[in-house]
Amino acid sequence: MKIIQLFIILTFCISCSSCDSKSDENNEDTTPVAEPMTDEELLDRAQKDALKYFWDYAHPASKLARERYHTDDPGNDANIVTTGGSGFGLMTIVTGIERGFVPRGEAVARLQTALNFLENADRFHGAWPHWMNGNTGDVIPFGTVDNGGDLVETAFLCEGLICIREYFKDGNDAEQALAQQADELWKGVEWDWYTRGENALYWHWSPNFEWQLNFKLEGYNECLITYIMAAASPTHPVSAEAYHQAWARNGNIVHAGQRFNIPVIFNYNGATGNVGPLFWAHYSYLGMDPRGLTDQYGNYQALVENHAKIHHAHSVANPMGWTGYSDKVWGLTASYSRNPDGSTGYHAHAPNSDRGIISPTAALSSFPYTPAESMKMLRFLYEDAEWKDRLIGVAGPYDAFSIHHNWVTPRYLAIDQGTIAPMIENHRTGLLWNLFMQAPEVQQGLLNLGFHSAQHNF
Repeated sequence: MKIIQLFIILTFCISCSSCDSKSDENNEDTTPVAEPMTDEELLDRAQKDALKYFWDYAHPASKLARERYHTDDPGNDANIVTTGGSGFGLMTIVTGIERGFVPRGEAVARLQTALNFLENADRFHGAWPHWMNGNTGDVIPFGTVDNGGDLVETAFLCEGLICIREYFKDGNDAEQALAQQADELWKGVEWDWYTRGENALYWHWSPNFEWQLNFKLEGYNECLITYIMAAASPTHPVSAEAYHQAWARNGNIVHAGQRFNIPVIFNYNGATGNVGPLFWAHYSYLGMDPRGLTDQYGNYQALVENHAKIHHAHSVANPMGWTGYSDKVWGLTASYSRNPDGSTGYHAHAPNSDRGIISPTAALSSFPYTPAESMKMLRFLYEDAEWKDRLIGVAGPYDAFSIHHNWVTPRYLAIDQGTIAPMIENHRTGLLWNLFMQAPEVQQGLLNLGFHSAQHNF
């Protein structure tokens, strides 16, 4: 009887409205609270998301990187693949394999398709064009007279090919064949052709317009890796004089200025006494390790770390008064942009050319240089209650946003997505740095130009 009475009492309490009212009065919320991701979980998430651009949204035929992907217009230029962004994609896929994000065998098959495409695509004295048709490999003009070889984009691609070779060279038969193919592809670039017989490298050559663009590679900007690859080539090398006379401008690359009491170290092209967009600290350094790297002109670890720190300090100081800039919302680089008339364009954002537009890749790709500051930005992107749902899309953070203008572009660019996973991995394990810097040709090329690496003992 007592058991039956107890059951009736309990049943009455469970269904009693006064109990529900009491719970409401005490504002008791029984909804489970999700634990915030740890730093390592968040880094995994960022790398996985960036990988999607080169895995889920790669060109279906070539398996190379599309120049862009617009979630608001998926068919926009869907067959344009980009040479430099594809090089970054190679390194992103290596990162994905190493992290276990993608099956190794499937990745090798995809990479084989990509390298076969590159083998048969248009080349101009060994250099690939900036853009290619992802179905045919035919050059797509980047500009009216830019329908030939693009040496800088080719250098970014070769940076990835070296990493592919080093990663797979001791693997199974299919992997060793892939490594051999990557080796032959990069060795086919005629770097010496692009000197025009001078002690300098030139960016473009076209069979129709020859040297009409006349763009000499002079420091300091994103093009440093071009001289490194040219000096490293065992088949078509370029002399050290080209590096010293053109790139280093006979020593005039050095600059004694400071920003926010942080030395700038080099004279940044177009930003004398200031620093350029942050991609200048990323593109050449996905493979080339700046840690302990020096030559007669500077310390490259200090150079890239100071570059990122100046960008962060600029956002904290916020001299132009943009709403939203802070120690956790920072980073200016070339990306999609909001034009003054409100339309979407493209702009190389930098402290001396600041439109109030933040590009997530700038801070995320700077993880090796500013880990604490970059983590704050990463947490803002993925966890901010007001902005996260607007900023994160199908392949991670969208390319650019502005809190001041209440503006987000739902678009991606290969060259921006492509630096995120490799640079985060370099921060975590040094994977791409170690692969690239262990290549004997790279070491010899750096030594030929007067570089030394305390990190890699040469």
